[in-house]
Amino acid sequence: MSNIKTKFINDPENITSELLEGYVLAYRDYVKLAGENIVVRVKPKKEGQVAIVTLGGSGHEPALSGFVGRGMLDCSVVGDVFAAPGAQRVFQALQLMKCEAGILLVVLNHSGDVMSANMACQLAERTGIKVKQLLVHDDISAGINAPADNRRGLSGCVPLFKILGAASEEGKSLDELLEIGTRYTNKVATLAVAMRSCTHPQNGAVISDLPEGIMEIGMGQHGEGGGGQKPLVSADDTAVEMVDLLCKQLKPAVGDKVMLIINGVGSTTHMELNIVFRKAYKELEERGFQVVFSRIQEILTVQEQAGFQMIMALPDEDHIDYLDNKPAEAPYWTAFGK
Repeated sequence: MSNIKTKFINDPENITSELLEGYVLAYRDYVKLAGENIVVRVKPKKEGQVAIVTLGGSGHEPALSGFVGRGMLDCSVVGDVFAAPGAQRVFQALQLMKCEAGILLVVLNHSGDVMSANMACQLAERTGIKVKQLLVHDDISAGINAPADNRRGLSGCVPLFKILGAASEEGKSLDELLEIGTRYTNKVATLAVAMRSCTHPQNGAVISDLPEGIMEIGMGQHGEGGGGQKPLVSADDTAVEMVDLLCKQLKPAVGDKVMLIINGVGSTTHMELNIVFRKAYKELEERGFQVVFSRIQEILTVQEQAGFQMIMALPDEDHIDYLDNKPAEAPYWTAFGK
């Protein structure tokens, strides 16, 4: 039994396997385990359609496995808490997903994930598996216009799963999906703010130190430092500051269509998230932009961290169509389509 008194867990070493077991039991019509910590769709997609696969550590639920399902991901490879899955497990997943149309492997830009993905793809190519990678690097806390390689992957990956999943179901080729996804990743930006950090569920260690009454814009999903600590300000002031930074990165023109998502990261209430969204939406409208797709949801969490991530993108017309008009059936993202 655990001696950590802040979470409902058993043996800390079994967190990942037990949470996945519970997840697939609860959503057994959608997902199942196809290997150690490999989550796949219960109903595979049609032959001739590209498989969409991703990987990442546990501890951020519902990401990433919560988005396995029709019209989204086909497979999620899960690592231990806040840790990348090993290359062999990713390779095993690629073997399971092998198909003539190929596999698109979506990788969040974290060193462990990138290393595992690169090694797994090398193994896959040696055995005749057709696979290409798409790197997500939406976090702008490294600085406006920082090189893409220096930017981490954050929750901006989740709408990408929806776009790619819908396009794959439509029959787009591997190269076409890579092009669609690359256009999105080039025009999406995410910024996080935290006002209380979290503890590591396996050892109880505090991920980072944030004094009471202090917030940090740009904190990463594993407690990485951001743009510096400052006194906590109101929801409106926080939203305006974050919209301004995201606009400086994306450089939208008056009249541009914008995607806006507020992602709660753990303990921030939906009351607060709605208040933040309200001001962000109005700020974008006042700047002359049109919000065409929006959500308020916990899609990628950081344990009990208090704060949120603001995701903005300048989607093309096909991205909007895939986001808004195409159906999806995943445990944590359902869309009826139009």
